[in-house]
Amino acid sequence: CNTGYSLGADARSCLACTTGSIRLAGGTAQNGRVEVCNNGTWGTVCDDAWDNTDAIVACRQLGFTGGGIALSLAYYGQGTGSIWLDDVGCVGTESRLWDCVNNGIGVHDCVHSEDASVQCIGAVCVTGQIRVQNGSTSFNGRVEVCYNGVWGTVCDDLFNDVDASVACRQLGYSAGGIVAPYTYYPQGSGSIWLDSVMCLGTETRLFDCPNGGIGIHDCTHIEDVGVMCEINECLTNNGGCAQICTNTVGSFTC
Repeated sequence: CNTGYSLGADARSCLACTTGSIRLAGGTAQNGRVEVCNNGTWGTVCDDAWDNTDAIVACRQLGFTGGGIALSLAYYGQGTGSIWLDDVGCVGTESRLWDCVNNGIGVHDCVHSEDASVQCIGAVCVTGQIRVQNGSTSFNGRVEVCYNGVWGTVCDDLFNDVDASVACRQLGYSAGGIVAPYTYYPQGSGSIWLDSVMCLGTETRLFDCPNGGIGIHDCTHIEDVGVMCEINECLTNNGGCAQICTNTVGSFTC
């Protein structure tokens, strides 16, 4: 992987390391050693004062809303390199572990045998799942995909109607779809999981389409892509036409 990225769960892709981001290592997508990113480098968290409140914040950042259990003494194995956080003291309302009270970035009196771990409860989503957000109906909106229990957006670089049709079919709209106009739907937040998507049109999931790699992008959220899926109004509502009915996006013409 390039500098600033780490090998993700899929060995063919890399997961972006941006300051404040978090990952689990040595276990599964739902439990493991807690690692945080600082300036493009992953490091561990010391278990001094580490408790379930801290674990809940870490798990929530990862997309697990059911809570979390704190584990100490390198329960999932010792990490290497930097120890970025020590004496973490979350209140419980923080959106990122990075925002919790701590000794200061890289300030600690620990060794890696004290690396903190978590067991998270309740995944929000499963990798490859898709949804649309901030649209007026269930068949249009900003496209979001799930990776390792966390929802993220899709950049509009190279995204076209073929890609939109794959996304819409995955959502259950077999008639296909089109790309929404630029910034038509409100921008998202958090991770941008896909960029430079180039579907062939035969894929069953947007996640299976060729792309730049999970979490690898040169985008901001103003470039979040949206879709407008076509529903078969002629079939669903009989079109209201005497003879010929033609589906359009979200409607029909006679």
